Amino acid sequence: MIDSTFLSSKINRRDLCKVALGGSLSFMLPGFDLKAAQKRGPERKKSVIILWMGGGPSQLETWDPHPGTKIGGPGKAMKTALPGLQISDMYPLLAEQLESMSVIRSMVSKEGDHERGTKYLKTGYRPEPTTVYPALGAIITHEAPNSDLEIPQHISMGNIQQPARGGYLGGHLDAFRINDPGKNIGNMRASVKSPRQNRRLDNLSVVSQTFQKGRAIQAQKTLHQSTIDRALTMMSSEQLNALEIDKEPESVRKAYGDSPFGRGCLVARRLVEQGVHSIEVNLNGWDSHANNFNGHITQSKLLDPAFSSLLKDLKSRDLLDSTIVLCIGEFGRTPKINGLDGRDHWPTGFSCIVGGGGLKGNVIIGETDPTGKEKKPKDPVEIQDLYATILQKLNIDYTKELISPIGRPLKLSEGTPIQKLI
Repeated sequence: MIDSTFLSSKINRRDLCKVALGGSLSFMLPGFDLKAAQKRGPERKKSVIILWMGGGPSQLETWDPHPGTKIGGPGKAMKTALPGLQISDMYPLLAEQLESMSVIRSMVSKEGDHERGTKYLKTGYRPEPTTVYPALGAIITHEAPNSDLEIPQHISMGNIQQPARGGYLGGHLDAFRINDPGKNIGNMRASVKSPRQNRRLDNLSVVSQTFQKGRAIQAQKTLHQSTIDRALTMMSSEQLNALEIDKEPESVRKAYGDSPFGRGCLVARRLVEQGVHSIEVNLNGWDSHANNFNGHITQSKLLDPAFSSLLKDLKSRDLLDSTIVLCIGEFGRTPKINGLDGRDHWPTGFSCIVGGGGLKGNVIIGETDPTGKEKKPKDPVEIQDLYATILQKLNIDYTKELISPIGRPLKLSEGTPIQKLI
């Protein structure tokens, strides 16, 4: 997997060799000029934007508040544009944009550890030592590639310790990482003029051809030349403009918020317009074992403007019907408030927001006990069922079996689509 920061600003022979030997990029060739909404019309392929809440947000301080109860803490609730739904009053902007979305308040997981929970939530499979499962975005890229893209097809924005991986599908499907989205991505433009750049590439070609003599199979396995070609194509592509937001109106940039997450959500919208199908935007900082309530106030100031602006923009640009948006973390937080005014890990009965892309909107699934005595929520939803639902809406056969490198047949998902969302 190649980080966006890996491509040196001084693109010389050594740097390009590093690119070729260090991994491969998840994008294909060649040109794509028109934005998705303009080119494809109502039949355009669908995209998925995952807003990943790293650390596990409290459902009680986000989408499943129980104000006035022992477990509810000091938080208050407010009505939303989705009939019958109340969310935390820390999200007034988002409350106005939820009329086409759905909320699941009964997500259940068998993993209460951050690392294992993240792997489970990102793949739909519990982690195990013999198999590295692909993330949902990698599956989408593998099953529904966009051959018109010159930029990566699977992109993860924001700093995160466990980015979405290609797993047994291959490292070329690892998410292309952008740690500080919305900025002019460094190391993507040659630092020398074309004549000098071409001489460098000619010299590199001599070295590459020498290596290939008598080693055709070995050379092909390194992905050296294909990675070089793709990197150079990306460097010269106008599609890179989708990763930059300088030309967006100031009012738009301000609405999303000048934070890595806010800029990432704005870039996500631009990537959808460009035709990218698998996008992840990360917001860390939800691990609230102490000072839970103030911590969620801080987080809401980042999430509320960015998430609401993303939904508003997708609607106004006729993109929400072809874009599934999922906001989720690895688990929720305990109903019990601990001695540090915090909440601990809670993989039972947490919440997510999902909608768009043809999913049924205005649906509220599941309930949690406002007393905190009953751990099991009403109408529990398994992770694999949520992902089977998303894959089905993308016209991907979630029951399809692939053979892992060790010869093991594995389905894309072992879940069953959630009929309430279909």
